Amino acid sequence: MLLYTPPSAAKSLPVIDISGINSGDAVAVDAIAWDIHKACRDIGFFYVSGHGIPREMVDVQFDWARRFFALPAEAKADLSMKRSRSLVGYEPLAGQVLDAGSPPDLKEGYYYTADLPDDDPYVVAGIRGYGGNLWPGEFPGFSGAAFRRQMLAYFDAMQALGDRLLMLLARSLDLPATYFVPMFRRPNAVMRLLHYPPHPEQARFNQLGAGAHTDWGGITLLLQDDAGGLEVQNADGEWIAAPPLPGTFIINLGDMIQRWTNDLYRSNMHRVLNRHKESRDRYSIPFFYTPDHYARIECLPGCSGPERPARHPPCQAGEHMMEMFNRTYGRKAG
Repeated sequence: MLLYTPPSAAKSLPVIDISGINSGDAVAVDAIAWDIHKACRDIGFFYVSGHGIPREMVDVQFDWARRFFALPAEAKADLSMKRSRSLVGYEPLAGQVLDAGSPPDLKEGYYYTADLPDDDPYVVAGIRGYGGNLWPGEFPGFSGAAFRRQMLAYFDAMQALGDRLLMLLARSLDLPATYFVPMFRRPNAVMRLLHYPPHPEQARFNQLGAGAHTDWGGITLLLQDDAGGLEVQNADGEWIAAPPLPGTFIINLGDMIQRWTNDLYRSNMHRVLNRHKESRDRYSIPFFYTPDHYARIECLPGCSGPERPARHPPCQAGEHMMEMFNRTYGRKAG
């Protein structure tokens, strides 16, 4: 006899090999989707391997991130987000508060998105996540043109991977593989380079590299260096480490997916603390992949029923994103 004991929450994040999506085998694809389904219901985070992104591209992206943050302070200040009509560009150290009530986060960042012409309707409207990029110029030992080429090439690679993951996400919900395609024809897609200095001894109470928060949008594809520091809250409310694993990305769900799935899938709390207190900096590169600004977010087919009515009213994707952006930067951002 096996006596019943209550199941425990996850103590680590699952690693899901998605290389089988290229096999043409529907059974193999659905097996991957089922693994994603379990991870999304349990903790909302998982690693992916077999993603097809070359290691060389990842290494070069990190190299340029380090070189960017090493630029003189005045060069970075010239790229301030305040100068971009779509609120992308450079954010200084302690420029954001992700955990309301806590001190500002100990990180600096740089946002960029797809390059779009000035007459694009979304650019003209000043919608965040569409155009308005502020690119660095030329400096000794730093080519702004080469930086821009690499950033956009990596952006394209992440968008392609994001589309493959959305296909798997749709299948994980027993939806057609192309279900999310119409909502992502003009995605709100934003890349962010992040630099976390060593955690200072004089840091204020509960001041972290990134305070506890959930992501706001669709899915996040995170590349982190080998410094560590990411922590995720499991179903029991315990914080577990999400250490870097070579050759993987960490994928997590944003609030919009939880809303879309009627709380079936989880947008989970996470935080960052760079525990190195001497000379070790931490770098990470998240790609935020969110539906079109005007996409209508309402309960997905199969996620509600007589015993599980829809819990969230429909909303427009962009309204939710701007509300969260304004909240964490402590000002009206548009």
